[in-house]
Amino acid sequence: MVKLLTALGVLLALHIASSSKLVCHMTNWAQYRPGHAKFTPDNIDPFLCTHVIYTLASINSFNQIGTIEWNDEQQYARLNNLKNINPALKTLLSVGGTVNGMSPFIAMVARPESRIAFIKSAIDFLRTHNFDGLNLAWEYPAHNGSPQQDRERFTLLVKELVAAFENDARDSRKTQLLLSANVASIRATIERAYEVNLIAPYFDFVNLMTYDFHGHWEAATGHNSPLYPGSMDSGSHIHHNINSSVSYWLDMGAPAEKLLLGFPTYGRTYRLSTGATGLGAPSNGPADAGPYTRTAGFWSFYEVCDFISSASVEWIDQQKVPYATFGSSWVGYDDHQSFLFKVEWMTGMNLGGAHVWTLDMDDFTGSFCSAGSYPLINHLRMSMGFPPKPTTTPAPTTTRDPIADFCRGRPDGLYENPTDSNTYYQCFRGNTYLLHCQPGLIYWDSCKCCNWP
Repeated sequence: MVKLLTALGVLLALHIASSSKLVCHMTNWAQYRPGHAKFTPDNIDPFLCTHVIYTLASINSFNQIGTIEWNDEQQYARLNNLKNINPALKTLLSVGGTVNGMSPFIAMVARPESRIAFIKSAIDFLRTHNFDGLNLAWEYPAHNGSPQQDRERFTLLVKELVAAFENDARDSRKTQLLLSANVASIRATIERAYEVNLIAPYFDFVNLMTYDFHGHWEAATGHNSPLYPGSMDSGSHIHHNINSSVSYWLDMGAPAEKLLLGFPTYGRTYRLSTGATGLGAPSNGPADAGPYTRTAGFWSFYEVCDFISSASVEWIDQQKVPYATFGSSWVGYDDHQSFLFKVEWMTGMNLGGAHVWTLDMDDFTGSFCSAGSYPLINHLRMSMGFPPKPTTTPAPTTTRDPIADFCRGRPDGLYENPTDSNTYYQCFRGNTYLLHCQPGLIYWDSCKCCNWP
């Protein structure tokens, strides 16, 4: 059995991580999920991430940014109102996606006048709705265009956007709008879609989509977001992993400090077709769709939590990620331990930080995984070395709270809770934070860790 992630490991990570950005995506279609899975900007913890990207807007036939959902503008306002609580929070609007299988960028980038129309509309739209920047979801455009022309035109668009953002900031005397992009991690797509060395310096950050390396479209099980290649990989699949993908972006000329590593809060599923259950087991499509995300091929982390309560959980040591099986269903997903391995690797590569796809697929309400709200992203945040979050609703101060006073005068560190062995305290700058062990574990002060009773 693999070693359990310990509080000590998290504490060590606090000292080695130096990345400055934790960028989190939210999707405007998550509002239609049922029950506790319904997600709107009201569910966002304004202190959880450094940046939130609202996904998705599109490009209309006039080459202008436009809304997709009927209530996008109301949702924009609710998201950006969070900056009244945390003024340091930055928000961006993501544009792109596909329309009938076609990227809306292809027609827009084709002519200088259409790019000018898009850029002007983008600046007006972002300023009107109080966004801090634009995110280009330029992920697979070369699949349906002319690769060489599309790459060159995208480079022009990026340079023209930055120049226009600089002019707008000077003329309006406002903070310059940010520019970021979601980009592919499969080598063949990178080669077709991007002039990496020419565009990367212009972005404030680049979100590497280091997930969907494998999925139900393949005839054998593979992990969604492996850190390293596995023994079953051959041919081009030896590059379908984080280590190879990020190394390729760096080799192509991307500055490490601009690259953000992608952390998925979902897993990819398969339907096993034989009695084999391991990595590389034969499969014939996806497992059943999750009851909340309702899309075959992936499960949100909160759906994975429900599944693993009765499933067999295994660890792929070569790739530093887990998977689980029950009956004919197989899911490769991420957990606290795989996130910690990725943070340590990311820190060693001197990357600029992490981005999460998505807020709405973590257990944001804490209703499913018995580990509090946002268990994956909170763990990622802590592992990256961010200080504990301030509370947005402080307790009344008419009487002193003994828990809040626990750390008064104590050195920073971890301490046992004498009244509850399933929890422990973290002291940071005189503030007290109550932390929870994973279900079934208790806190041991001798090792500063959560372990079996």
